[in-house]
Amino acid sequence: MYSLEEKARRYASKAHADTGQRRKYTDEPYIVHPAAVVELVRSVTDNEIMLAAAWLHDTVEDTSNTLADIESHFGAEVASLVAMLTDSKQPDAKNRAARKVAHFRHTAQASGDAQTIKLADIIDNTRSIIHYDPHFARVYLIEKRVQIALLKEGDEALWRQASTIIESGIEQLTQAPYYVPLAWFTRQQQRYQLPN
Repeated sequence: MYSLEEKARRYASKAHADTGQRRKYTDEPYIVHPAAVVELVRSVTDNEIMLAAAWLHDTVEDTSNTLADIESHFGAEVASLVAMLTDSKQPDAKNRAARKVAHFRHTAQASGDAQTIKLADIIDNTRSIIHYDPHFARVYLIEKRVQIALLKEGDEALWRQASTIIESGIEQLTQAPYYVPLAWFTRQQQRYQLPN
């Protein structure tokens, strides 16, 4: 009999593999990302529902599996966390900034447990993007700076880790060989301001 977490690991591994999904920059099997997110979450909690949701956090967004599928296999608590972590389609959004602001609002309303998983997700994705795609990282880092400012219910240690990696990434991009002016980041951040 498998634990809830092991069932989630197997389910997510199969779901992402069945779609042929790979990591964008490394072409590794996609499951390496949920695995990294799980380990970050495990560094702050042993809550099996959170660990299961961490394995499954991209399953609804990136595969043919639905929230109903997740609930039937893993129960309402896991499905609820996955729902809070799933980026809903924004057909009325006029541009990337508008889509992202809608997603930031969605994650800002998530529970502390879901925000903790989201912070782990941001940490792992940010490491990869800074390393492999510094041009896109300019936009991405500002988006994540805006987003984590809204994730104060998540684990404090992971929040600090996310903040540090984002700010050090921005600092790195202001230096050689990139030389992105700090004013560029300031202007970019203004595009994502959420009305009060």
